[in-house]
Amino acid sequence: MVYLWLLFVLMVDIEEEIRSLQLDSAEDNTGVINPEDAKLEEVEKLDRMEEDSKDDVSLNSKDVQAESKVKDKAVSAPGDVETPDEMEEDNKKRHLNVVFIGHVDAGKSTTGGQILFLSGQVDDRTIQKYEKEAKDKSRESWYMAYIMDTNEEERVKGKTVEVGRAHFETETTRFTILDAPGHKSYVPNMISGASQADIGVLVISARKGEFETGYERGGQTREHVQLAKTLGVSKLLVVVNKMDDPTVNWSKERYDEIESKMIPFLKSSGYNVKKDVLFLPISGLLGTNMKTRIDKSVCSWWNGPCLFEALDAVEVPLRDPKGPFRMPIIDKFKDMGTVVMGKVESGSITEGDSLLVMPNKTQVKVVAVYCDETKVRCAGPGENLRVRLSGIDDEDILAGFVLSSIAKPIASVTEFVAQLQILELLDNAIFTAGYKAVLHIHSVVEECEIVELLQQIDPKTKKPMKKKVLFVKNGAVVVSRVQVNNMICIEKFADFPQLGRFTLRTEGKTVAVGKVTGLPSVSS
Repeated sequence: MVYLWLLFVLMVDIEEEIRSLQLDSAEDNTGVINPEDAKLEEVEKLDRMEEDSKDDVSLNSKDVQAESKVKDKAVSAPGDVETPDEMEEDNKKRHLNVVFIGHVDAGKSTTGGQILFLSGQVDDRTIQKYEKEAKDKSRESWYMAYIMDTNEEERVKGKTVEVGRAHFETETTRFTILDAPGHKSYVPNMISGASQADIGVLVISARKGEFETGYERGGQTREHVQLAKTLGVSKLLVVVNKMDDPTVNWSKERYDEIESKMIPFLKSSGYNVKKDVLFLPISGLLGTNMKTRIDKSVCSWWNGPCLFEALDAVEVPLRDPKGPFRMPIIDKFKDMGTVVMGKVESGSITEGDSLLVMPNKTQVKVVAVYCDETKVRCAGPGENLRVRLSGIDDEDILAGFVLSSIAKPIASVTEFVAQLQILELLDNAIFTAGYKAVLHIHSVVEECEIVELLQQIDPKTKKPMKKKVLFVKNGAVVVSRVQVNNMICIEKFADFPQLGRFTLRTEGKTVAVGKVTGLPSVSS
């Protein structure tokens, strides 16, 4: 009887101890108790009690306490907090934005797709799937382009419409590929791609007749080069593609012919051919001379680098991580809040920052920053980002708005002074006050009007002419006052080149390129 009474007392003590442990644990775990777990533990303890002595029971209770503390720690440790170490590791690699430009069908998407395949971004099974898909459409040679052209309309027509975006890495550099459309109907999309780029890869087809079509007047090779230079693409890799074509067969004569025709044109577009331009032959479809140098048995005369080596050798443009923050918005969408996309042109961004969305002057808070699909704590200039914001609805944001620092916000204007170079006006058109065109500046596309021609610049002396100017023709350089219908965010070219250079287009043709030289003084 005494033994049974002792056993009963012990059981009551243990039950109280277990309850107190569960209450402690429940408090730490935001007050949520699972009743089934509690019952199970009680039964287990009572079973052990009947077998073991008092000492064992006290030891078990300590074990339970320790276990519960470990569990509490595991619960309280947040699971999705990002450690900045990974990002810092990535940031050791320099970052470059590469835009692929050139005439329609030169092989831009195929070359971009081949780069992703060679750098291990796409596996063999995906390639086999694309090969089958292309074969079913009787377009066997398009399968590599399907990596970049994800849209069904693009695959059916074989024409890139939107700017494709992808990422790959070499040992020293992280690259963002921007695959621009080559067709003249989609030049505005090409402008948006080139405005985000640091370097350009001009893809030229060596196939008989195709180079000539792209290079002639009205061909996209010419317009793309001029636009790239205007939009700040200062370095150019000219890749002569389709060298494996039966009409070419790695012919040095054909390669030299293309090079000799392109060099004078590149010079006239403002490129320093010796310093800023590099020519190299490739086959985008076969991947020849892309990741590794071409075999001498295929092409005996080429002694230069392969495409990956040439990309790695490009110097990163100077950027200011400590400057005022500027990120032109190219797109926005809803995803657990408002998310904006763009390339950082100046300054740095950190989670928790307060910024302004200009021109509507809305103050927002940075909730999260994503770089190449990876969540990061902070990012510097040159990075393509997705930024989640709080304090603004996605309906209140348009492409062309700028995420800006509060201390030094970007200027919002409806009028500015600019220096323009007239390229090629439409037939019978004269450039004078009242001339209307579409203005493309960073990610802004806005209708504009030339209000006044202020002075003409002498192309030889680069100084203003004394004569009053009423109108100008092709090739002229003129300072004018430009007016837009809606408020836009721009900077002087001297302060922020990427936010101060622009193009004017009319009826699908680029008629002038220019730079912002003066902004109205802020009166309010």
